[in-house]
Amino acid sequence: MIRAVLPHPLLSFALFGASLLLSDSVAPPALALALLMALAAPQIMRALDVEPVRVRKPLTLLSFALVVARDIVRSNWEVALVVLGLNPSGDRRVSGFVHIPLEMRDRYGLAVLAVVITSTPGTIWVEYEDATGVLLLHILDLQDGDDWAERIKNRYERRLMEIFE
Repeated sequence: MIRAVLPHPLLSFALFGASLLLSDSVAPPALALALLMALAAPQIMRALDVEPVRVRKPLTLLSFALVVARDIVRSNWEVALVVLGLNPSGDRRVSGFVHIPLEMRDRYGLAVLAVVITSTPGTIWVEYEDATGVLLLHILDLQDGDDWAERIKNRYERRLMEIFE
């Protein structure tokens, strides 16, 4: 019976809490909106027949989060230097596009990779060709010798494949 009303109880709980935090209130209208979201969103998910996410290695997920956090901090620093025009090496800054062949096909893994890449300053997920598995990235500071394919594959894709596939 509970699964009929709450097919995804964790999602319902998270949406209820997020709605209350975003509204910064526990007044009756805020509670009503939070309850509406908590009950409606999982029903929409059920209607869309979304397959459940299966995390195969939770500890790998933790190490992945630490790698991503470190990369985002480092990238923020590097982009700040580019924006401020501070370049200790004196090299000319060039932006460009990079094609990266991916082995990963899990849609949740690809979604997490898209969020990570786009959240990291200096990189943008431009396009993914489902048929070939090729990812197109835009890099703000593309330097000779940078092997973005190896960086993405070793730092992110390998771990995401362990987590989701």
